[in-house]
Amino acid sequence: FRVRTLSSLFAASPIRNAAPSPTCYLRLNCIRPTLLACPTHTWSLPTLLQRQYSAGRMPKAAPVPSDTKNTQRFASFELHKSKGQHLLKNPLVVASIVEKAQLRGTDTVLEIGPGSGNLTMKLLEVAKKVIAVEVDPRMVLELNRRVQTTPFAHKLQIIQGDFMKVDLPYFDVCVANTPYQISSPLTFKLLAHRPVFRSAVLMFQKEFAQRLYAQPNDNLYCRLSVNTQLLSNVKHVLKVGKNNFRPPPKVDSAVVRIEPKNPPPPVNFVEWDGLVRFCFGRKNKTLAAIFRQSSVLKILEENYRTHCALHGTEIPADLGEKGSTAFKEKVIGVLEEVKMADARSSKLDIDDFLKMLDAFNKEGIHFA
Repeated sequence: FRVRTLSSLFAASPIRNAAPSPTCYLRLNCIRPTLLACPTHTWSLPTLLQRQYSAGRMPKAAPVPSDTKNTQRFASFELHKSKGQHLLKNPLVVASIVEKAQLRGTDTVLEIGPGSGNLTMKLLEVAKKVIAVEVDPRMVLELNRRVQTTPFAHKLQIIQGDFMKVDLPYFDVCVANTPYQISSPLTFKLLAHRPVFRSAVLMFQKEFAQRLYAQPNDNLYCRLSVNTQLLSNVKHVLKVGKNNFRPPPKVDSAVVRIEPKNPPPPVNFVEWDGLVRFCFGRKNKTLAAIFRQSSVLKILEENYRTHCALHGTEIPADLGEKGSTAFKEKVIGVLEEVKMADARSSKLDIDDFLKMLDAFNKEGIHFA
């Protein structure tokens, strides 16, 4: 039997009912007894296994499939990173988010992307009702299966569909581990919702969250910061590491609390956004340099002529010809009047932009 493998000896022996595990069987199957009885050395089995593996004589385990499809198994279905499916698995983080939401027993809570329901179950314990919006039918089934055997089943309403396409019902508070790829449109859809809700506690990618509450002179201060802070008060409440998710995303996350301003400011948001879009196109250039660009002047002049036509206002003679330098001087004159010709967008706050917008509108110059 010196030429037979150890695994074949185990199979033929009376102790075959106590055969080794599959891993041991795999390793023993390639070692012959003659190797254990070396005339010059006495090898222990672990040492011999290590030497055989190093010499390349041992079969290697099959490689773990790479995450090329951005999926990971969970329960009986796959999680798709491309769809923003990163389930929050740390119960301490879940409990902290619910605490920061400051829920009342009479609240109706909107949850976006509940996934398998880790956060949903905690919300159901506190709130009067939870409305969960989920696009993945597999997650809907999983959530229903998880809740149906609990005393909270009657408090849960599930809306299956794309959050950006569904009509939102009334709610008091929004709490969500948001799908990161729709963070910006999701935020502004919530802020545009009427009636105004009390607050939203939302999980975002760390950098996106920092942009929401960034202040003038911050590196991350941008158009998103100004637009969000015009309509709401934003505060950072919690940092969340990437290892708290399954599967883990590539970056860390953060939780912010958003409280819409009620009543909202009396500003045409479309026109406001047109102004800040120009200003933050090159946020570190002076405003005079931005508004001297021919592409910007062309748009503003067309808007000016349209506004005059709609209101029956006669265009001054010096502005009669399109592309004249007189209109450029008019625009720069507005900036000089509010003392912002040499200012930079990265250093202006919301009051400065409101003052600038009002000055342009008084001269008939509009951004939408």
